[in-house]
Amino acid sequence: MSSYSITEPPARHKWIAGVLVVTYAIITLLPLVWIVATGFKTPADAISYPPKVLFEPSLEGYVNLFTTRTRIGDEALAALPPPETWYEEIVRDRGMVIAGPSRYGERFLNSVIIGFGSTFLSVFLGTLAAYAFSRFRVPLADDLLFFILSTRMMPPIAVAIPIFLMFRQLGLSDTHLGMILLYTAVNISLAVWLLKGFIDEIPREYEEAALIDGYTRFQAFYKVVLPQAATGIASTAIFCLIFAWNEYAFAVLLTSGTAQTAPPFIPTIIGVGGQDWPAVAAGATLFLLPVMIFTIFLRKHLLRGITFGAVRK
Repeated sequence: MSSYSITEPPARHKWIAGVLVVTYAIITLLPLVWIVATGFKTPADAISYPPKVLFEPSLEGYVNLFTTRTRIGDEALAALPPPETWYEEIVRDRGMVIAGPSRYGERFLNSVIIGFGSTFLSVFLGTLAAYAFSRFRVPLADDLLFFILSTRMMPPIAVAIPIFLMFRQLGLSDTHLGMILLYTAVNISLAVWLLKGFIDEIPREYEEAALIDGYTRFQAFYKVVLPQAATGIASTAIFCLIFAWNEYAFAVLLTSGTAQTAPPFIPTIIGVGGQDWPAVAAGATLFLLPVMIFTIFLRKHLLRGITFGAVRK
């Protein structure tokens, strides 16, 4: 008889699972790798056919992303003093001069302010609401929770015009405050549902012991529940930030200048003779970094949060 374990899978199954995971990872990461590589191509290499896999790296895409350029005549170009920096030299090689900085930095900063601001508000308000639903008897709690969740099911385009008219009347169009409040309203439903599940898993006896020791309800919540729910809060923050960071439809409709975020701005980067794909790819690469760093920083909480409550003793 061959030994067989119900807890340890056979070596063949492990090998097949490993191959599937590696294959899936390669397929998933390939577009991302291609975007990063395109950011280091020249405009000619970016649109070449067949596509170039091996190429000479160039920082022209990043220079074009952060600067605005203008083309001048050969005589005027020859009369200029030698370029003082490496990026000026790249621009001069294309027969242009730098006219000033681009607006990508401003749009990127808007994304940071709106994305992280709405995430903080969503998690803060969602934690309080989730605690109330979990610990107190709320009339029609199930109906209220379903109503809160239903706001997440609604496609943005269905409420785009009413929100646009409301924002215009309130003076919130193209403002940081308006976008933060809007993304908070959309994200808070997700935050309440996720955090309620985490708080439900925290035994009530912990709070009862704290109340017996003389803590107030708020002190018990702050000193007992919040530390226990840190895993769920971190996981919820990641999901809320991903939505606010990548949101496109409302950003296009409600912003145009002051509060415009990076997603609607990146596709508008135009180069000489058409779309500047290296600059677009460079902008997309830099745009990925904050969420990636935030997720990596909280990765342990994210993994624990996904499996929290899955196994009961």
